[in-house]
Amino acid sequence: MNNLFKLFSIGVLSTFTLISCSEDGLDGINGTDGTNGTNGENGKDADVTKTISQLTFSKIGSFTNGDDEAYAEISAFDPITKKLFIANSEENEVSVLDLTDATNPVKLTSISLTGNPNSVAVHNGVLAVAVENNNKQANGTIETYNTDTQVSIQSYTTGALPDMVTFSPDGKYLISANEGEPNDDYDNDPEGSITIVDVATGVITQVPFTGLTNPGNDFRVFGPGATLQQDVEPEYIAVSEDSKTAYVALQENNGMAIVDLDSKTITKLVGLGVKDFNITGNEIDASNKDGIAGNLKNWNVLSYYMPDAIDFFTANGNGYIVSANEGDSRDYDGYSEEERVKDIELDPSAYPNAEWLQEDENLGRLKITTANGKNDDGKYEQIYGYGARSFSIWNTNGERVYDSGSEIARRTLTLTPSIFNQDEGKADGRSDDKGAEPEAVKTLKVGNETMLFVGLERTSGILVYNVTNPLNPEFVTWLYDGDDIAPEGLTVVDKADSPTGNYLMISTNEVSSTIAIYEIK
Repeated sequence: MNNLFKLFSIGVLSTFTLISCSEDGLDGINGTDGTNGTNGENGKDADVTKTISQLTFSKIGSFTNGDDEAYAEISAFDPITKKLFIANSEENEVSVLDLTDATNPVKLTSISLTGNPNSVAVHNGVLAVAVENNNKQANGTIETYNTDTQVSIQSYTTGALPDMVTFSPDGKYLISANEGEPNDDYDNDPEGSITIVDVATGVITQVPFTGLTNPGNDFRVFGPGATLQQDVEPEYIAVSEDSKTAYVALQENNGMAIVDLDSKTITKLVGLGVKDFNITGNEIDASNKDGIAGNLKNWNVLSYYMPDAIDFFTANGNGYIVSANEGDSRDYDGYSEEERVKDIELDPSAYPNAEWLQEDENLGRLKITTANGKNDDGKYEQIYGYGARSFSIWNTNGERVYDSGSEIARRTLTLTPSIFNQDEGKADGRSDDKGAEPEAVKTLKVGNETMLFVGLERTSGILVYNVTNPLNPEFVTWLYDGDDIAPEGLTVVDKADSPTGNYLMISTNEVSSTIAIYEIK
């Protein structure tokens, strides 16, 4: 274990100037060189005159919520009561921690639910919980509670499988993304939808995808026999700072829906295109059987971005959406798109070196989709994967303005090679399947600058960037603690709301069921 890895593994981080990674060979990749050279002025407010790269990050508190997976998934912090509310799907409850002393979280009485909680959100003393029906293809609910008394306030009906819930920044609306997943036999596929609740009146509007058509640009509609309305699977929501527009990630569809919250209509459906792994800067390690962790190469593969978590932020007066491009295949008993390259028939005119490519140490092990790329003869003239192994930044029209390329792979390989693309502790174990798996993204405004946290499900660490210039994000630091496995959700707390008086970043880790609290000074 090298000294850098030791420093990060204990979770107490020094300033960026001491852990600068400009010597790691990443200079010039996507404009990132590991430094930004701005020192600020001494003796003035740090938020205004000092840059993100001068902040310190320290793990100050932790809590283990259960003895197995899924006791800690998504969380939300209430600045009024200093409580952290945690979606605990293993026990069908919302676990509650008192963070009055953030260095010593105390577990309080949980909120029991009828059904599985997928997401939580807090605004102005109200907790909202997205709860799926015990029959996943039936309508779910948003349950609301008083954050102080934890007494139920109201229940709102949603579409099938509400997977994410959020408040608009002004608290006027509650919004849920209703995924509408099919059953395992794939003979019951409910429509995906978006629920908007007017908080003041309690009026519920179910926003369907009725009347919309495939917008192209690699928007995917491919479930067997499914209409677009059945096939769309809303996954995650980000809301503009003016509370007028919601952006909804449609992960399996490789798309995004743009929703006008006042009219409660979908104004635009966007396809997110594909990433070309054959372009310099987009290299991947495609095999877990080549004996080399970090064997980054270009391959003739296109891959769908398929974002999981998204977040909204502003820079220079413009709005942007950042996405964690995890990727997610459909893999059911009744239908599966998953296959490995070695098990498909490649068109020799497109892939003349097919036999070599399909060896395990080359592309043979790579998991790909069978839903795309096949010609009329049943041979694949283009290999398509799922997940871009990156984070991307999009403008408010859904146009990509930045992608991190192979940055995540190169950065984690440099910082922690022993856990590169790990699978259950074995390095390289997930190189054949989505790599480090960027799962969560969250932004935090610090003075005039914006910080981005990117949670990596497989590598189990969190990359931190300065995205004040959305076209040229700068790497800041890496947060890693071996006790925290598979960050599922990230929550940020402004210093004005924080029990410590400093910014906080809280990760909820699905596999270890731990909650990690980082203080940012």
